[in-house]
Amino acid sequence: MTTQVLAIRLPQAAVAQAPAARQAAASTASDEKLIARIAAGDRLAMRVLFARHHVRVYRFVLRLVRDEALAEDLISEVFFDVWRQAASFAARSTASTWLLAIARFKALSSLRRRGEQPLDETMAAAIEDGADDPEVALRRRQQHDLLRKCLSKLSPEHRDVIDLVYFQEQASGEVAAILGIPENTVKTRMFYARKRLAKLLKAAGMDRDF
Repeated sequence: MTTQVLAIRLPQAAVAQAPAARQAAASTASDEKLIARIAAGDRLAMRVLFARHHVRVYRFVLRLVRDEALAEDLISEVFFDVWRQAASFAARSTASTWLLAIARFKALSSLRRRGEQPLDETMAAAIEDGADDPEVALRRRQQHDLLRKCLSKLSPEHRDVIDLVYFQEQASGEVAAILGIPENTVKTRMFYARKRLAKLLKAAGMDRDF
């Protein structure tokens, strides 16, 4: 996936080259400052935000929809919504939380339109390190396969919190904002999800402390 996806959906001026000084300033700006600039029509800020977050958001969406082409389309929709709705960002959560909340809504809405539900498997992506030797790569794949199987046995609610906390590295308050539930509910689900997953992993021969 490249920035061409975003360029297709935004006005052509959005892909115009900016002076080096502006590019440098934008690249070091916080996400919140970038969104404020986007709300004012700053297309360079839009490109920087996209470059900074699109891979993470894409992987999150892909785990939900299990379709690379659909995930690509949804990423375009997510960032086009950011372009149009930046002024509505109230900074009550982090920018990454806001992006993931938009992405989750888009993914689930797409699945509902297609008459599908998120599949039970692969809440963790098996991403290999190119530096791994064959033995390490095989062991890594085996561990990921085992983890996916155990995750598939969790309820959808528990998988959601595990995915967001461990794979997206979101705090409980941010998870609450993404899922639209109270933070105490997130903590309760996390407690039981960790307990259940630890038992499943141990029974499968992978004693991992969650």
